[in-house]
Amino acid sequence: MPKKSVHKITTSALLLCLGLVLPLLTAQVKEIGDTLLPMHFPVLLCSCICGWQYGLSVGFILPFLRSFIFGMPPIYPNAVWMAFELAAYGFAFGFIYSKFKVQKTHHIYISLISAMLFGRVVWGIAKAILLGLKDKPFGISAFIAGGFLDALPGIVLQIIIIPVIILFLSKSKIVNK
Repeated sequence: MPKKSVHKITTSALLLCLGLVLPLLTAQVKEIGDTLLPMHFPVLLCSCICGWQYGLSVGFILPFLRSFIFGMPPIYPNAVWMAFELAAYGFAFGFIYSKFKVQKTHHIYISLISAMLFGRVVWGIAKAILLGLKDKPFGISAFIAGGFLDALPGIVLQIIIIPVIILFLSKSKIVNK
């Protein structure tokens, strides 16, 4: 196995573990954990460092693994819609960012905000389908409230923290090119 593949698998595993642990820091107060989106950070970093394939995989696996290990989020329907959301985040951020020939700071923001919008839309669709199966409506006002208003602290943190980490890692030649 090439050295680069081993590095990507190892880094993905490390970020997967971080995704398992970060929510434990915010889980003591459910409202904080839900709004800070702690599982999003490792997935976004994974897709940038290792590539969209790894970000997509880590994003999809993470909610199910947390559910099996810690019982949170509940496997159905929460872990299911979170898996689709985080996989979408991991795919979109890594894919869009990799398409820039020269990666500059504003490319991080373009990729990140695009991934956030895409991930939220996927989350909304998945949640609407899963709640629809239980005859529970999930309308546009619930989508905006849950997808944007309730998540605003986490969204702001992602916009501030993710670019700083990526710029630091870029200087260290760690980020996937």
